[in-house]
Amino acid sequence: MSRRDVLLGGFCLCCIPQLGFAAAETTGLEEIASGVFVRRGPDVEASPGNRNGIANIGFIVGRDAVLVTDPGGSLADGRWLRSEIRKHTEKPIRHVVVTHMHPDHCFGAAAFEEDRPNIIGHHGLGAALQARGEFYRQRLAEILGPQEVGAVVLPTQEVSPDGAEVDLGGRVIRLKAHEAAHTTCDLSMTDSETGLLFAGDLLFVGRVPSLDGSLLGWLDELQKLRALDAKKIVPGHGPAAAEAAPAIADLERYLATLRDETREAIDNGMTIDEAVETVAQSERDRWTLFDDYNGRNVTQAYKELEWE
Repeated sequence: MSRRDVLLGGFCLCCIPQLGFAAAETTGLEEIASGVFVRRGPDVEASPGNRNGIANIGFIVGRDAVLVTDPGGSLADGRWLRSEIRKHTEKPIRHVVVTHMHPDHCFGAAAFEEDRPNIIGHHGLGAALQARGEFYRQRLAEILGPQEVGAVVLPTQEVSPDGAEVDLGGRVIRLKAHEAAHTTCDLSMTDSETGLLFAGDLLFVGRVPSLDGSLLGWLDELQKLRALDAKKIVPGHGPAAAEAAPAIADLERYLATLRDETREAIDNGMTIDEAVETVAQSERDRWTLFDDYNGRNVTQAYKELEWE
């Protein structure tokens, strides 16, 4: 299946391994707050050398249990994370949060099978994985080999629009299911002990975002993230933690530019191909992987805004 075939079929290619990229090793864990550990994913595409370990992943340790904050991008990546958890604590791993269905955030879940954790996701996550999971798994297998990829693991608990809470023992994690934004199944969470907001891929810092849900919805959800008034935020891609307000503002600027210039292109009668060459080019020097993703973002935005 070609890249064009996938786009026309409605599948997101963001965070799917692409042949020919140089290997880049993942970085180690950082304790960004008491009992909160995050591995910063490198700002590269997936490759055999990084085992699709390109997203920010980690875990939170409570008095009684551990919660995994995205399990990794492959079985191999998830096994690495599990081994790192065991270097820090022997407390049971009772919860694995999958913030959305993209492969760099979900395929590590299979590494935690022996722990029998609760697999937590957005109320739309199960349907999204059933629709795309096998395609993503096959693409990963082409790069890593079938033995390293892991199975598609469906959620055992789906968070409703009303949200949910998980108590790790004196440490409550509040979970929020968002409207369509980065994807149709984005989940964020807040650690009550530290006030840290884990945004998943609702927030990219430094690495150009990938649009697979709704451009207008994403801008709306960023307003909701801002309203939570968190000081520190953990993005899905970028530093292990960032100052919330400027990080949200940077992404909002890119998405607003994408929206405004796509509308202008449509009003001027440009085709999608013509818009891809012009829209949001002022943002190029602000983001890594810009040329890999901006064109697809323009295509998605054009399809969303064309019939306003």
